[in-house]
Amino acid sequence: MSGDEFAIRVKNLSKCYKIFNQPHDRLKHSIYPRMQRLTGLPVKQYFREFWALKDVSFEVRKGETIGIIGRNGSGKSTLLQMICGTLAPTNGELETNGRIAALLELGSGFNPEFTGRENVFMNGAILGLSQGEIESRFDDIAAFADIGQFIDQPVKTFSSGMMVRLAFAVAINVNPQILIVDEALSVGDELFQRKCFARIESIKQNGSTILFVSHSGREVVQLCDYAMLLDSGEKLAIGVPKIIVGKYQKLIYAPQDKYKTIREDIRSSLSGEQQGIPLPSPRQETRQSIERGQGTDEHVPEELFDSDLKPQSTLEYASNGAFIASPEILTLSGDKVNCLKRGESYRYMYKVRFDQDVTNVRFGMLIKTISGLELGGSVSAPSGGQGIPYQAAGTSVSVEFRFTCNLNSGLYFLNAGVTGTYREEETYLHRVLDICMFRVWPISADTATAIVDFSCVAEIELLDKTMHGVAAE
Repeated sequence: MSGDEFAIRVKNLSKCYKIFNQPHDRLKHSIYPRMQRLTGLPVKQYFREFWALKDVSFEVRKGETIGIIGRNGSGKSTLLQMICGTLAPTNGELETNGRIAALLELGSGFNPEFTGRENVFMNGAILGLSQGEIESRFDDIAAFADIGQFIDQPVKTFSSGMMVRLAFAVAINVNPQILIVDEALSVGDELFQRKCFARIESIKQNGSTILFVSHSGREVVQLCDYAMLLDSGEKLAIGVPKIIVGKYQKLIYAPQDKYKTIREDIRSSLSGEQQGIPLPSPRQETRQSIERGQGTDEHVPEELFDSDLKPQSTLEYASNGAFIASPEILTLSGDKVNCLKRGESYRYMYKVRFDQDVTNVRFGMLIKTISGLELGGSVSAPSGGQGIPYQAAGTSVSVEFRFTCNLNSGLYFLNAGVTGTYREEETYLHRVLDICMFRVWPISADTATAIVDFSCVAEIELLDKTMHGVAAE
């Protein structure tokens, strides 16, 4: 990748902290090792090393959005702080190309004694804006933050929500070439979060690079071009958001005795190429179906089962006393299908075998797009206490969910899951992502758009001849 193409380049980046067990060990470390070297004695170490980040490498092209996910303490914030320049790496190389605006931990960069207005000017200057540039953008910043008269009050009087509103308003109004967001948006209310994500989408469309840290897999899948999974300071995987989020969820729900094995499996699958099998878009799939004679613009094919339509991105969690198998989609009359017609009802079924005694059992299903966007699903009971009270080891059940296919033409995936109380903890007993897939046939002269058919009907009324004449011109 040439220098003009990349926004961020990280090579073998590491960060080590020295941990002292006692305060006086820090003093010993500053004096004794030097004396020991001068006298030829073995140098004693008075601290232990903690590697917050170890040998992480990746590149981000201009205009790309990368999501970074991982458990608390995985090294996400450490990585972002080094990219922003507020933390020096221990080893490795780091290059950035463009103006960086960062929204890291709540209130970072704000002086609590200064007013909101004063902090806007101070942060703008830190980001490289002149006094005149900040003044010209101040009204937009204040309008986006929408904190009213508090803009002229000391920041120490702000609520957490007001703080993040102002911080985000500053970050997005400096026209950043690289925008870094670290979980801060989770503080705001739902209306403000939607406002923020709409602006992030706008910044993305304008060609800026975005690093987005979130524990929400749904947000990463929806917003990012690709994702990276960090754990204990190491890069475990990087690739298609849907695949990486699945690996992350598999890791966090892993039983303690299987955690290391699952982690190593994810880590060993890392290669130089991005992980994930590319799938055709719904429009491409429709065109391929037509070329095979399975669909035309004049006729909607009947439901059928296509044996070649098999998911290649299936990912299952470690079993906690249950095992899901035999997923299938059936018509109401019992025919097995995976090519569906919009507006028809179907039965999604799978079997669950129980290998351990479990309680409070519930079952679930979820429909997703090929990119991993969650469209909707259902659970068999609203809470664990309303599920099956007890399921004995050695038993099996058949699970069925009926659904109406209100989706427009394209490819879709199904998840299956079973939860319950296992070893006194409510958890996934088993879960399989992309266990089943189906196609929805196109409809000729279709007026529905996007993913879901809401049965929208357009009604147009001619109001008067004058308006008609204006429209005609």
